[in-house]
Amino acid sequence: MRTAEVTRSTNETQIRVKLNLDGSGQSSFKTGVPFLDHMMDQIARHGLIDLEVEAKGDLHIDAHHTVEDIGITIGQALSKAIGDKKGICRYGHAYVPLDEALSRVVLDFSGRPGLEFHVAFKRGMIGEYDVDLTHEFFQGFVNHALVTLHIDNLRGENAHHQCETVFKAFGRALRMAAELDARAAGSIPSTKGSL
Repeated sequence: MRTAEVTRSTNETQIRVKLNLDGSGQSSFKTGVPFLDHMMDQIARHGLIDLEVEAKGDLHIDAHHTVEDIGITIGQALSKAIGDKKGICRYGHAYVPLDEALSRVVLDFSGRPGLEFHVAFKRGMIGEYDVDLTHEFFQGFVNHALVTLHIDNLRGENAHHQCETVFKAFGRALRMAAELDARAAGSIPSTKGSL
């Protein structure tokens, strides 16, 4: 089983993440940011990743540090769980619609952090959630998971739908990229021989 548990503590946040890449989509969240909990549930369910996240942050200021640090800690846990990357498919992609919204996510376990984030949200807030934090979540994630990640919302009029299609597509792309390839026979999927 490809599992990891990571704890991250700073003056701003205390985060604990536990994940299982070969899970069934079970999840548990206690972060104080309900909309983010809803989005991470999309990652777990559509990525078939068991994911637990507990966070205490300086929410009296705003949710920025909490959301960013959760992204960082999930990235650290993913990097630990994926290990040496032998036998993985490496690349993953997904298109996901939700009513009028459509997003595409493409992921590469490249060993290099890179984020292309192209989402023009139709409004700045979804309830109490600032949509700018979505970028911060994924930036923290790629910096510590060491993946290349392209996120494009191709269309959408409802910000909730836009955001949800991004997280669902991310979960499915992550699942595809992390999947073990039976034909790879445990080799590293790179001509360099390492990722």
